[in-house]
Amino acid sequence: MVKYDFENMTVVITGAARGIGFAIAEAFAGQGAHPVIIDINQQVVDEAMQKLQDKGYSVSGYVGDVTNSSQMDEVFSAIIEERGKIDCLINNAGITRDNLLLRMREEEWRMVLEINLTGTFICTQKVFKYMMKARSGSIINIASVIGIMGNAGQANYAASKGGIIAFTKSCAKEFASRNIRVNAVAPGFIETEMTAKLPESVVEGYAKAIPLQKMGKPEDVAKLCLFLASEESAYITGQTIAIDGGLVMH
Repeated sequence: MVKYDFENMTVVITGAARGIGFAIAEAFAGQGAHPVIIDINQQVVDEAMQKLQDKGYSVSGYVGDVTNSSQMDEVFSAIIEERGKIDCLINNAGITRDNLLLRMREEEWRMVLEINLTGTFICTQKVFKYMMKARSGSIINIASVIGIMGNAGQANYAASKGGIIAFTKSCAKEFASRNIRVNAVAPGFIETEMTAKLPESVVEGYAKAIPLQKMGKPEDVAKLCLFLASEESAYITGQTIAIDGGLVMH
């Protein structure tokens, strides 16, 4: 793996107790950064922290609901009090509530938009004031190829991730004068706990639709986040980079 100079960097990752979020936290910890895990449940936060601490990594964890503005105010204030700065924010928290449009309940629509899109807005707004004072920072929003190409049965998820892509572009334009970069990562089919439960025939069907003929790993997404947080990407902002084995070429 490429070696980055992330010593003492504070990286806040939402939804980081498992899956892609945890892989991102572990990757940054392995590069000398101090990941701050935010998730909705105390137990999963504690378990994720323990896994990283067992490897000798420095890590912090906070329980927080990304849709609760006042709660996130408290969380980010506590992070600043503990660490003194936030160098990078990765908006990863997200859910799915799949259903065909005619069967989709308003609750399913609102919940996905609230957590995936509004949560990204709230966390970005909170962290911006700290990065603005420092005149430095990188914000990485985890979108999805579904936000680019759409998918039957995922109108809510596609709208939320497409919204994140548009949100990323607007923030990049607003924040650039303060030396804060904002980019989005759009994963395709990635091996997670969810895909591990799928029948092998279904997974093979997904893989056949991908030019590289295989699914990605959480670590693939993490490596891209490392790059976007580093000085190696200092001239990149407002971009959405698909990491999908060639599934979507745009």
